[in-house]
Amino acid sequence: MDLSNNSSKGKLIASGLIPFLFLILLMAYIFGPGAELLDFGVILPEITIEKVDFIDSEIQATVRNTGHMPVEIVMADINDRIQPAAVEPDGFLERFETTLVRIPFEWNEAEPYTIGITVEDGTRFEKEIEAATPALEPSLDLTIFFAVIGTYVGIIPVMIGLLWLPFIKRINKQKYHFFLALTVGLLLFLAIDSIEEAVEVSDENLASSFNGTLLVATVTILSFLGLYYIGNKLVEKAGSSKFTKPVAIALMISIGIGLHNFGEGLAIGAALGMGSIAFSTFLIVGFALHNTTEGIAIAAPMSRGKLMIGKLAAMGLIAGSPAIFGAWIGGFVYSPFTSVIFLAVGAGAIFQVIVVIMKWIQEENDQNLSTIAVVSGIAVGMLVMYLTSILV
Repeated sequence: MDLSNNSSKGKLIASGLIPFLFLILLMAYIFGPGAELLDFGVILPEITIEKVDFIDSEIQATVRNTGHMPVEIVMADINDRIQPAAVEPDGFLERFETTLVRIPFEWNEAEPYTIGITVEDGTRFEKEIEAATPALEPSLDLTIFFAVIGTYVGIIPVMIGLLWLPFIKRINKQKYHFFLALTVGLLLFLAIDSIEEAVEVSDENLASSFNGTLLVATVTILSFLGLYYIGNKLVEKAGSSKFTKPVAIALMISIGIGLHNFGEGLAIGAALGMGSIAFSTFLIVGFALHNTTEGIAIAAPMSRGKLMIGKLAAMGLIAGSPAIFGAWIGGFVYSPFTSVIFLAVGAGAIFQVIVVIMKWIQEENDQNLSTIAVVSGIAVGMLVMYLTSILV
């Protein structure tokens, strides 16, 4: 009996491995005896200048080999004039390897520059900088400044939005479903906004070899699936108690909004570092109006549970404080690749929260999602987010 079971397991494993074996043989042939058959055309080099920093009397360019062949950096120029340059650690780059090109140059703030890098076969690649801005150096004053900006655009607006809780707590069931649906509309707008920002960053800063749009889609779906599984476990653990389930859902909303605000903080810090944003009072007011609506999203589910000021404040911090950490990272160690990842993760997290809220509305509304309260709530939520986003 045991022998027959072992034989069946062996056949099952073999049937699963056989296709992989043939695939390995096919790859071995393509890169071995069949290489001459497929050897047509010319492979061209490709490098990407991912980042340019303006230091005292020096311009530093971070270069990545994004092509399919090794390259060697042989020359650098600024505004089509060849300049002496040092390459650290060296100019030989394998695929996806990065190096730092340091060009001694007396640059002027706010002037435009074109940075050119030439590889060994004479191919030149360039990156245009609209206005030179000194690279940000980490300091206590700058760290505090980013924390203040993150507090203004993240924590304070969310906390203000939480003040809607007493109002939502006193309304009837139909109006409550409207506010839950309003929350869905707010979150849906945030998710779409995160995807748009991620695609924009990938298009502007990542090489085509990274397949930026597909990267965004993949990370968004994977984060949705992972967080959906974790979220279901969290809600199941909370049980059906009217005091604990709303807290679990509000916590998931806070985490989703926090991931979105982290990506927003990355964008703020990076924009400040590149000198492309003027942090005026009007801009801060615009962010505050836009992000205040996020507090409503947390307050809506919490309004049906026992009023717990401490937990409510903690959720406000979970949702708003990531903007501070994002601003620090974006300002001091910005990376377009990680920005795309975090923005996509934030989108996936928010989509997961939307599904949870819609299931909750369905349970409370006798499996009906087509009521005027639900439909109008989603529409109004998206419209409010759009109108406040215009001020940002």
